[in-house]
Amino acid sequence: MSDLWQRLAECPSLDESLRAEIEAVLGPRGKKAVSALDAGRIKKYHDFFVVEGRTGEYVVDEDFCTCRDFMYRGRTCWHLIAVRIAVATGRFERVDGWYVDQMK
Repeated sequence: MSDLWQRLAECPSLDESLRAEIEAVLGPRGKKAVSALDAGRIKKYHDFFVVEGRTGEYVVDEDFCTCRDFMYRGRTCWHLIAVRIAVATGRFERVDGWYVDQMK
């Protein structure tokens, strides 16, 4: 899998072969992550990344996500993958604010 992340760093344009590799290596989670990226559902606030999912927004901070898949099953969710791809490609929306301010 490290080859995939290396390729993303070298070619952040997400061409068709790279999209196919993401799906082959990461399965349905990779496909959901790319779909979120294409739909512009990844935002970078001053404090966190936030990924808009099917049922709400999920906070992603380094190797942590607030979704149930991560919290209860303890595994890498598609939100974490989406943020990692977004960082590698630079494809995320920058929000000039703090996400915690929206939680009040």
